[in-house]
Parts: sequence; C-alpha cells; structure tokens
Amino acid sequence: MTPPMDRRRFLKVTAVTGTTAALTACGNPENQIVRFIPDEEIVPGIAEWRPSICPLCAAGCGVQARVMDGDAEVLRNGTAGVMRMPLVKKLEGDPAHPISQGRLCVRGQAAVQVTYHPDRLVAPMKRTGERGSGQFAEITWDEAITTLAGRLDEAVAAGQATAVSFVGRPRRGRRAELVARFLQGLGAGAPIWYEPFDDGVLRRANALSFGHYQLPTWDLAHTRYLVNFGADFLGTWNSPLAHSVAYGRMRQEQRGIRPKFVQVEPRMSQTGASADEWVAARPGTEGAVALGLARAIIAAGLRPASAAGAAGALIAGWSEGLADYAPDTVERLTGVSAKRLERLAREMAEHGPAVAAIGGQALAHTNGLAQALAVNALNALLGAVGTPGGVHFTPLASPVEAPATDLATHVREATPRLLFVDGANPALTLPPGANVGAWLAAIPFIASVGSFVDDTSAYADLLLPDHSFLESWVDAAPESGALAAVTTVAGPAMRPLYDTRATTDLLLEVSRKLARPLDPPLPWQTFQEMVQAEPAAATPATARASRPASAVAVAAAAPRPWSAPGFDGDAAKFPLHFLPFASQAFGDGSLAHLPWMQELPDPLTTAMWSTWLEINPATAATLGIADGDLVDVVSAHGRLQAPAVLSPGIGPDAVAMPAGQGHKTFTRYATGRGASPFAVLAPSTDAATGAHAWAATRVAVTKAGPPDGRLILFAGATRERPAHTRGRG
Repeated sequence: MTPPMDRRRFLKVTAVTGTTAALTACGNPENQIVRFIPDEEIVPGIAEWRPSICPLCAAGCGVQARVMDGDAEVLRNGTAGVMRMPLVKKLEGDPAHPISQGRLCVRGQAAVQVTYHPDRLVAPMKRTGERGSGQFAEITWDEAITTLAGRLDEAVAAGQATAVSFVGRPRRGRRAELVARFLQGLGAGAPIWYEPFDDGVLRRANALSFGHYQLPTWDLAHTRYLVNFGADFLGTWNSPLAHSVAYGRMRQEQRGIRPKFVQVEPRMSQTGASADEWVAARPGTEGAVALGLARAIIAAGLRPASAAGAAGALIAGWSEGLADYAPDTVERLTGVSAKRLERLAREMAEHGPAVAAIGGQALAHTNGLAQALAVNALNALLGAVGTPGGVHFTPLASPVEAPATDLATHVREATPRLLFVDGANPALTLPPGANVGAWLAAIPFIASVGSFVDDTSAYADLLLPDHSFLESWVDAAPESGALAAVTTVAGPAMRPLYDTRATTDLLLEVSRKLARPLDPPLPWQTFQEMVQAEPAAATPATARASRPASAVAVAAAAPRPWSAPGFDGDAAKFPLHFLPFASQAFGDGSLAHLPWMQELPDPLTTAMWSTWLEINPATAATLGIADGDLVDVVSAHGRLQAPAVLSPGIGPDAVAMPAGQGHKTFTRYATGRGASPFAVLAPSTDAATGAHAWAATRVAVTKAGPPDGRLILFAGATRERPAHTRGRG
C-alpha cells in the first residue's frame, strides 16, 4: 500500500513563482517539493465562515467552518506538492441551525481531523495482496471506474444484478436516495444501512404504538418530570447535542419548581450521572419497571387505564389494571424496591408534564420490543404523546423506511457477486458467530468508498476514496432532534486536497459508463444538481420545514405480555451479564482513528487511549481483582483481555465495556489498540423483530495479571501518552 503523505517530507517551503517549481530540500532528491499555483484568489489573514454538516453521527448538526489561507500538502495529477489555498481551521456549531443551535460536541470538534488525517486515502487503489492483507497499489480514476463499471456489467449480463449489495452506515437525505435509486436502476436490492447499536426495535415499537416508524423527539425543554430507561441521550444516543441543549433548558427553574430527572439502568451512563435520582435495575427488566409505574398510577386513581388508548391495548393485562405488576412483584423481577416504585409513580403523575424515554441497552435484549412497548404505553397513560413536554415525532420530507433485511441475515443467507461498502465495519462489530471474514473472502468483488482502510475495507478489491465532508456537497434530513422538520444542504467549504471523488458523483459517473443504462436512469449530472433541484435548497446552506411526520399503516397487533429476558450462556459457568456500550469518544468504533478522540478522557473513568472493563468493587473483591488488573473475559463465543476499572455504578451481577477499540486495521492511531466487546457477543436476537440482542450475553471474568500499562488514565497536565505518539504534534 502506498504510504500516506507525511508532513516531515516537506522540510521547508518557500515562495515560488511560475506555474510550477521543484525545490530540493537539503540536497536530497527524495525530498523534492512541488509548489502549485493557488486554485483561487486568497485574502491573507482574513477568516471566512462557511456552512457545512457534521457527518460523525446521524444527528445532522449544522456547523460553520472557519476558513483561512494556508499551505497544504496536496495531490494534483498524481504529483504530491504544496499549495496555498483556503483551508478549514476550525469547526463551530451553527447558531441558526435547529439541531446544533450554535453548539458542537467534542466529536464534532474533532471532525476536522477527517480531512487532514495523515492516513487518509489520497487516490484510488486496487488490491495487490491476499484478501484482508491491506496491500494495495495506486491506480488512476479511469482504471478504477472502468473496472467497477465492468464488474457491474458482468453481473447484469449474467442476470445477477440482484446479487449486487450495498452496505453502509445509516444515512438520510439525498445521498441515501441516490444510492437507492442507483441500485434500483441496476436491478439490485435496496441498500442495507448498518450500525451495531441500531434503533430498529424502537422504530418498530413506535410504529405499533403511535403509527410512526421513526425515533422520537422529546420536548425536554418543557418537561417537568423525566424518567429515562437506559438511553444515554446526553452522551451518545441518537441526537445528543440537541438533547443536551433541550436538557439545559429543562433544568432551569420552571414556575418555581425545579424539574426532576430519574434514570433507570443497570450500569451508570454519562446521562445517568447527571440524574437527580439513579435507579439500578437488573439488565433487561426496564420494561417491568415501566409497567410497575403504570400499574401504581392506575391503582392510585391518578390516571384511568383507558387514557393509554391503542398503546395500552398492546400490553397484555392493561385493561385489567396490570395485576401482574404489583410493586412487590416488580421488586422481585427488577431489584427496584416497591416503596420507591410507588413514590416515583405518584411523582410522575402529579408533577407533569412528564415523559418517559427508552433507548440503548434496555432495547438490546431478547424482549426488546416488549420493553419499548411498555414505555410507550406509560407515555400514553401520562398523556405525553404529542403534547408540550412530551414525546413527539419530527415531520419528515421522506419517510424512514423499514429495512427489507438486516445485515446479519444477509451475511448468513447471501453471498453477493459484488459488494459496495460505505463506512460500515461489520468485520469489527458483528458477533463472532457471523463469520464475517469468511463471508467477505468469498465475495468475488468488493469496492469500498470510504476515506480510510478499516477492518472491513481491508478485504476490498478497489478503494475509491471519498472527498471529506468539508470538500463536498453534503445534505442531512435527521429523523429526530427537533420539533420541526429540518433538511440541510451545504456546499464545499474548501477544495479537495487529494485525488479523491465524492461518492455521489462517482455513482453518477459509473451509471453513465454502464453497457446497459440504468432503468430508470438517474436524471442528474452531479450531486450538486441533485441537492439543488428543489427550490428551497437554492442557498449555500438551507434548513427548511417539511412535510408531516412519517406515518405508517400498521396492522392491528395482539396484546403482548412482557417477558423476562433470555441470556446466552449457562449462569453457573458464565455468572455475569456483559453490557457493551457506545463510547463517548468513538461511538461504535467508527471514530477511533481520530487522535483527538483517543486523547479525550472518558467522562466517568478518565481513561484515554485505552479500553477497559467496568466491574463492581464487591464482585472484584470476590474474584481477587484490583483496580487496573488485567482480566480475561470469556463467553461461549469468544474471549478478550482488558484492564479492570472498579466502579460502584454497575450492579454486582454485571460487567460493562465500551466499544471503539480492538481494530485490526484502522490507521496508526487505532490499529491494534485495546479490545472490542463485540468479540465475545452471542448472536442472540429480539424474539419479535430479529434485531441483534447485543446486551444478552453472559461472561466469566478472571484475573489474568497485574496492571501492565495499557490502561492510561488522565492525570491533569502530567497525563501519560502512548510511546508511539510522543513527540508528535
């Protein structure tokens, strides 16, 4: 693989006149420098703010990019050199944007590193070594496009267009529409949008309860009582920046009474650490807590059972007053005391507007849909649906589509003839039983359109590097996060640094090269033309209102009983529940290549450049484990090693581990660092939806050795840095 350009290659740059010039640094011809003429006029020292959209999660936050002149390493016509050009120096939240409202989270601040990353792919490449070896050689775009179009032509000619698959990280907006229409015109199936911490269970529950197949938006700013079941909405879940802004307004005094926030979960999250009251419940029993609250409200005559309407009718025993969820029964199921349950129920009903929320690991069990339906029924009972301070559904320009299949099923049942990969990394995040490596190795041709080589794209035959978001036309249409609909379009904030191409424009170009034209054809020449096709998108960045919320017709469903969760692994052999969670810095691992994120101390443990296992001090004592000790974590499906962090914020029957590390391939900053919790997960699923129940695995934990230095904790100004990063700027 051609090494990325290194700033130390450019030892000294001086002003050069003429069209191009070559300088020799220190008399060494290997350090030849080419100075290119600027592409546009520059006003030195004057900052300009240009709009863009943060791409690092699905929230669709609008940002402003601070652009100033500077020298940049560039690739032009196959030659590396230096050019003076407008460069994005910093990102800030856009004050006029309904989602970000002038704020930007730590991940958004680090998004600028995507563009300037030293290991970013700078030109198209083809595989030269064995599948998964990461050995590639640089080629031209003409060769890359001809190769890709030829492979697609072969599939169509052989009558195997349906064997063309597209797997990408979830997207909404015109880019997702373009991908879907490209595949439709080819005769292939719909794209598979995949992420390990998927929210499909909640979307399905909302469709059944309220007729909206989408994630909710909570009107936190006007809520006076919030009970949240597991959603880390201030840290990593759904639209954390929008939630944080609304939560800040909620916490301000309203009518002389400070609103209350109660968090129910088995492991204290960043959001749970901000709650007025943290309630520890056994894993997978949050739905029973919700039904216990509902039963107490009904039994006390604070709300009639009929108030829940259709959402209540989905719960078995609702019309009879939920007799199976008396406080003493719920205490035995969940570990939440009957006395506390009755108090919380009365507070919710009497200090409204109140709202209940659910997300994250609470839905990642074999009873995930039943958990979500229980919380939805509680909201309906409280009168919180569509009311101020309650739960809402953002109006959408286009509906959220239920997937035709999920990736785990696709891996198990199909071997594509040609696979597109767009930012998804199932080689890291699907459970070991999926055998993703063998599946990828069996696919005749794989094309990756990402900017970096990761665990999955290392199997590709073609690497087709995308522009960064700062170099492209971008758009976003988030499904939640604001009470009014938001569709945002923004043009490039700077010119491309390297020989990359926007994936959207690449698909349009490939469509014109095919032997058999797409049916129906794509009517645009460029993605810019597509996103500006609607009148409301004529300005460089537009956030506009749109159509009513996504409503779906759902067949009447029979009432469902809440059932206790099932767990993979014999409790005698594997006595501890294993709870993965999204990392504040890395999410599911897709941001581990950004050095600022590796440097970011975890808000609860202060760990950085590390992974760890959280374990209750009492449990650790019985196992002879001290803080920082190296431990083995074993399930029926795999094993991993990690240092232990003792935490009173997790129950004695569970351990927890952040996602993010454990990459075999993902740039110099993430490769070979730490361990991945996905390595030990069972392929368990939610019984009703088939979604991966990633919180349903049992493990055994044993001490492997004393601290070995791989756990790095923030220590103020004297924090230790990994040896391989010392001396780097």
